[in-house]
Amino acid sequence: MLKSKNVILGVTASIAAYKSTFIVRELKKAGAKVKVIQTDASLDFVSSLTLSTLSENPVLTKMVDEDSKHWISHVELGSWADLMLIAPVTAKTMGKMVMGECDNLLLATYLSAKCPVYFAPAMDLDMYKHPSTKQNMEKLESFGNKLIPSEFGELASGLVGEGRMAEPEAIIDFILKDLVGNLSLSKKKVLITAGPTYEPIDPIRFIGNHSSGKMGYHLAIQAAENGAEVILIMGPSNLKAIHSSILQIDVKTAQEMQSQVQKYFQSSDIAIFSAAVSDYKTNKVERQKVKKSAKNWDITLQKTNDILLEVSQMKKENQILVGFALETENEMENATAKLQQKNLDLIVLNSLNDKGAGFSHDTNKITIIEKDNNVEEFELKHKSEVAKDIMDKIIQKLK
Repeated sequence: MLKSKNVILGVTASIAAYKSTFIVRELKKAGAKVKVIQTDASLDFVSSLTLSTLSENPVLTKMVDEDSKHWISHVELGSWADLMLIAPVTAKTMGKMVMGECDNLLLATYLSAKCPVYFAPAMDLDMYKHPSTKQNMEKLESFGNKLIPSEFGELASGLVGEGRMAEPEAIIDFILKDLVGNLSLSKKKVLITAGPTYEPIDPIRFIGNHSSGKMGYHLAIQAAENGAEVILIMGPSNLKAIHSSILQIDVKTAQEMQSQVQKYFQSSDIAIFSAAVSDYKTNKVERQKVKKSAKNWDITLQKTNDILLEVSQMKKENQILVGFALETENEMENATAKLQQKNLDLIVLNSLNDKGAGFSHDTNKITIIEKDNNVEEFELKHKSEVAKDIMDKIIQKLK
């Protein structure tokens, strides 16, 4: 969720400023790019050298860099940030934020920020409970800023009560939950099938296809990045979707994939069938390796179950069902027929006749056909971008 996000961390003069080092570490661990702005007074509590080392960026404190004499643009900083976190924030800084005062780089950047702003107060019990402090926190929230509540615990004064800044892990967890809650697929469950299936002939040989699973993998990442809880049922592949919101279940055969689909389909809000499931399997799987001989080897095949057709008959109202069609001839006709036969909301057509499309490639060229016969063609793109196009179309269906 925070991967490749630009985060500004503001640090003010509180004893809790030492926790900012752990916040930077957690943000970096999550993949964020971090720039730290410190107030002058906070330098007495935590070293800028420590924060610059952890963030891998120089710590900013002045409107003008003392060494280069270059202007530090608070406007550019405000535009750069995807989110801003001020932790700890003192009662004094909150008061200035409410009044719109702009006497340091942190406040100037706050007033210029176009991104979500989170603030985590830290102060002693009586200061935290004071009506002016409460009023300022409420006022900041009314501006659209996000309050990360202080915790109950032992304070620097020796008192026990509210005012202690939330722990770094709790701060990051608060931000992540808030970001997810604002995403298009928040609270949605998405089921995705991906990759090939392998139908054994004997312990050595199998019937399979060239599917890599890349398209389904990128669809899973896109769904998760949009806030969904994702079940990814992956056929034989080297790909592993590493994301806290993705549960990847590895299978081999069409029967194994069908069993997992049956387990999760009913609870899904969106089901995307991008797997290239084998259409046939052998009548009999040989227990031992079949030895080479001078004779031809005749194998009798039987159809595997049509997983998508089966679940399409169980489709619920408001459930979105997406299929894929990889064609070599009569492409539009075949894809449209599949769309109608399997009660799909949309089908993604790709053709092996298009250079750079189909199996194994990192790119794909698709056409999306919707139930209402709306057709949209897309240019050749990396599969991560193709996945975004597909997910955007699905999200439109939810509105």
